[in-house]
Amino acid sequence: MTSLQKVLVTKTELQQRVQELGADISRDYEGKELVLIGILKGAAVFMADLMREITLPIGMDYMSVSSYGASSTSSGVITVKKDIDTDIRGKHVLLVEDMIDTGLTLQHLKQLFALREAASVRICTILSKPSRRLADIPIDYCGIEIPDEFVVGYGLDYAEQFRNLPEVWIVQTGE
Repeated sequence: MTSLQKVLVTKTELQQRVQELGADISRDYEGKELVLIGILKGAAVFMADLMREITLPIGMDYMSVSSYGASSTSSGVITVKKDIDTDIRGKHVLLVEDMIDTGLTLQHLKQLFALREAASVRICTILSKPSRRLADIPIDYCGIEIPDEFVVGYGLDYAEQFRNLPEVWIVQTGE
């Protein structure tokens, strides 16, 4: 049994932070070749909103990586299900994530793109759970820090449900 408990982050709060992140990214990457790489499926909603707030020419791609399956906790095993199609050699890469929990997935991806000779690899997330962090990775663009609660909405799911909610909800999974 899965039930929504309460709204943790409103639609208005999300929109405001996305606008601010877009302005920061636009300023920081002025004159550089930037490629946004969204981590599917969760980051799709955030990345679509973020792209519209960036005032520079940008490239984009997506990759699919899994560490959760149908569970509410990370397995710690990172599997690349779909890789990018873009050659990122010499380009500035911004990894776009819906939420950073342990940080292990982003640590793995940052190393992967460094090996592929990206000019730089930075991280942007709309949500961060610093209390769960296991990997010591810098988050270059952090939207909103949240407590250690299981959340859905704004692209985040539980067993492929609730991604379409316009705000972020705390959910009770019954696990």
